Amino acid sequence: LGVQAVGQHVSELSNSFAQMLEMGAVLEDVAGTIHVHPTLGEAFHEASLRALGHAIHI
Repeated sequence: LGVQAVGQHVSELSNSFAQMLEMGAVLEDVAGTIHVHPTLGEAFHEASLRALGHAIHI
């Protein structure tokens, strides 16, 4: 699992990125994590679900 992010307010996601990388998370781990609503972290969650073919809002 790796992360590349560019954009306004992307620093809000750095904690989630770092935590997932530190724990050696795989895509299913990210998709199974509960993210606070409403935050940009939800986009991280939704992107993970999309990669697994289970997106809810895209």
